[in-house]
Amino acid sequence: MSATMTSAPESASRSAPDAAASAPLSTEQTADAPTLPVDLPPRPANVPESALYIASLDIEGKGIARKPDGKVAFVDGALITEWVEANIHRKKNAWEAGTVTTVYRESAQRVTPGCPHAGLHAGACGGCKVQHLEARAQVAVKQRVLEDNLWHLGKVKAERVLAPIQGPTWGYRFRARLSVRHVHKKGEVLIGFHERKSRYVADIRTCKVLPPHVSALLLPLRALIFGMEARETCPQIELACGDEVTVLVLRHLEPLSPADQERLRAFAAEHGVQWWLQPKGPNTVHPMDEAAAAAQPLSYALPEFGIRMPFKPTDFTQVNPFINQVLVGRALRLLDVQRDERVIDWFCGLGNFTLPLATQGREVLGIEGSDALVERAKANWAHNSAARDTQGLGALAPTGFLARNLFEMTGERIVADGVAGKWLVDPPREGAFALAKALADLHQAQRLARGEAVDADADEQAELHRLAQAAQGWQPPRRIVYVSCNPATLARDAGLLVHRAGYRCTAAGVVNMFPHTAHVESMAVFERIKTD
Repeated sequence: MSATMTSAPESASRSAPDAAASAPLSTEQTADAPTLPVDLPPRPANVPESALYIASLDIEGKGIARKPDGKVAFVDGALITEWVEANIHRKKNAWEAGTVTTVYRESAQRVTPGCPHAGLHAGACGGCKVQHLEARAQVAVKQRVLEDNLWHLGKVKAERVLAPIQGPTWGYRFRARLSVRHVHKKGEVLIGFHERKSRYVADIRTCKVLPPHVSALLLPLRALIFGMEARETCPQIELACGDEVTVLVLRHLEPLSPADQERLRAFAAEHGVQWWLQPKGPNTVHPMDEAAAAAQPLSYALPEFGIRMPFKPTDFTQVNPFINQVLVGRALRLLDVQRDERVIDWFCGLGNFTLPLATQGREVLGIEGSDALVERAKANWAHNSAARDTQGLGALAPTGFLARNLFEMTGERIVADGVAGKWLVDPPREGAFALAKALADLHQAQRLARGEAVDADADEQAELHRLAQAAQGWQPPRRIVYVSCNPATLARDAGLLVHRAGYRCTAAGVVNMFPHTAHVESMAVFERIKTD
């Protein structure tokens, strides 16, 4: 799999900006937040008094303006520096929300959306909401979102800003969940994403963020489902693309007739896809043709590390494989694991980071909340160990996997997992609060054991003393690389690591995993502050 990728340099040589002066707001923040200027630029002669000046963008890509009465207005479809007219459809005490109706002065960063189904018109697809913003500007906005969250929520500023990880802006979405709806009034089946701010399925005939060969299947799929007896009871098709195989998982609420099964088989043969079926919950997903699935299993490669990752179509894998390859490479370079070091990969999943780490360190431990995922990770390690032996590649380091509820971590549990010089943390959107707090508790316990003053009452100090006894001989990791899909929870956890756990945030940057959306993925590096 080849694609043009931005992966170096790995840091951008610029000083950290004043986050309070440059960062985006969101509708959850108050209208008197300090990021909007009080004095507007001169109003152009042809711009009416009712027009709003867009001074910033929020975390959802909406334009932000301050109205004459002091309220903040969030304007969907507007961009920074534009003068716009807006249809206000929601009003609160401190803010209002609306949609742009007229743009009097366009931003230089406004572009025509690349997809014919994107926009603010009736029936527009809600999948990619910021296509009207130039792609490089989208990344700059995401960087400001990250810096804003780190500062406002965590009171943390990274010592250096990592250059953003970027890749293809179209054809990148190898995982997707497509809704299916038989619309009687139209006399056809619709397949795709939901309309903007609607529960209805958008009438899309092409999708530029899906791989081209999958986009080309949208209309044939519509015809297939419309011709099936089960067209009323198939609400969803889940897409999973590997490097060589495309799987379509059909959710069906009632058993499929033999005739429908033959229709699916004929479609698979014509279009070179595999059908998997899901009659009930996720655990019921199974291949329609066991032999074909066994002959061509889903997998993706991490060629930099000589790793190939088999996966099931409902397993969690990164949506964007081009970015994932660069993401794993950068994370491991930043972690800089040495041959004599033990590493822990928290929230390890299938082993996306664990197995590459096993090509570098002395010993690796992967910890995940799901028993099923732990078994899949073990199988992936065994598969790669055997493949590397056959290919004459270096052996993987001894690697263990544990199933543990990572949202109920304690200092004692961290100590029980042993000393590791480096940690890789890759949590879901909820973040790694319990893990960060447990690490902070250990730091405070060790400070207390050294005779230092800590901010804790008598009961808390007694608990810290007990923790210090349990942690004798244990050492915290010297470096942590935290990969995040939610800048707010990253910022919260960063605040704990920096202000309570004894770390510096030495670097942070964005990962443009989802171009043309406001979704922000990011990475941060934390270094242990020496206490001697």
